[in-house]
Amino acid sequence: MLKTHKVRCYPNKTMQKFIDNACHCRRYCYNQALETWNSMYDASLVLQDKSMRPNERKVRDDLVDNKADWQYAQSARILQLAVHDLGQAWKNFFNPKMPNHERPKFKSRKKSRPVFKTDRAKIVDEKLCLDKPQGYQGDWYPVRLAEAPRWHGLLRQVTVNCDADSYYASLSIEVDESQSLPINKRICGIDANIGRFVYNDDKQTKTIRVLTDQLTDLYTRITLYQRRLARKRNENPKRFQSNNYRAMITKLQRSYQKVTRIQNDLMQKFTTQLIQDNGTIAIEDLDVQHMKMNKHLAKNLHRSQFGRFKQLLQYKAEWYGRELVMVDRYYPSTQRCSQCGEVKVGAEKLTLAGNALHHTKHHEYHCYACGARLERDANAVQNLIQYAKG
Repeated sequence: MLKTHKVRCYPNKTMQKFIDNACHCRRYCYNQALETWNSMYDASLVLQDKSMRPNERKVRDDLVDNKADWQYAQSARILQLAVHDLGQAWKNFFNPKMPNHERPKFKSRKKSRPVFKTDRAKIVDEKLCLDKPQGYQGDWYPVRLAEAPRWHGLLRQVTVNCDADSYYASLSIEVDESQSLPINKRICGIDANIGRFVYNDDKQTKTIRVLTDQLTDLYTRITLYQRRLARKRNENPKRFQSNNYRAMITKLQRSYQKVTRIQNDLMQKFTTQLIQDNGTIAIEDLDVQHMKMNKHLAKNLHRSQFGRFKQLLQYKAEWYGRELVMVDRYYPSTQRCSQCGEVKVGAEKLTLAGNALHHTKHHEYHCYACGARLERDANAVQNLIQYAKG
């Protein structure tokens, strides 16, 4: 089982220069591999010869044979892993189970994220030792890490990237066994709403906010920075790359970085708490892509991180031996009464604004079959629990 630990690293000026060059080299190799891949495919169509279709090995051998002199000063694994990532991107594009995966595109020098990968690095004395290229002429130093790796095992791959303020290394470590938790028969239902999650803790219904006040302030600041950048581009479209423009981009990147860290910390802690306190967890399999087609809700839906929440629960449930029940997206958890099982249809259906026929509000659920008056989200949570029980 592979586990990844992202940790901040502190390279000196020599290693910073090498990392920057390695990131540029990977981007160059990826673009060159994509161009070679497309040309091979076009040639196979013109000549109507399927044996000329490109694959990962053909593209890699072609790039190795046509290496430039400056590429020998970089690690050979940068080119090979870049071609491997391109091959995986094409597989994902043609995979019917991943319909939203885009076609591989060329990486821009200005917009692409500086990153490179290697599978020959080592951890020595809690420092990251990158593999030194054979053609590299110069000093070589280990890179200091902010903390030691959280797991002990074989280091499979290291991904080094440059973020807004520093360098980060994602350590992929192969762990022998997964951690099992004590048996727990408690069932938890989680109702996902815009900006918050509603779940049951034992017999109580609790709510956790995803869009906190701090995040709202940061998003307001991001909007301000984006407007200032757009104004600078519109006023001087040919020469807008000034020092103030670059400083504003740095501020925007750091604001996005703060948002990502706050959201990740919140999601990690919440999902870990759910896994530890419950044996079975039931969540809705929401069609987020089609939900985002509503222009009034798309931005808040994206910020609520439904997809990230589902992804974290899936791999943590596998790690710790918990059961994750994916409720059918067409299951009427909001329209069904958890007391008698009556489902609202037609004009009695609940909408985001409530029910206009009976003049009920958004958070109210009135069952006209058994007379139950419930909280809308609490009723949905109970329906998810009943679905998990079968």
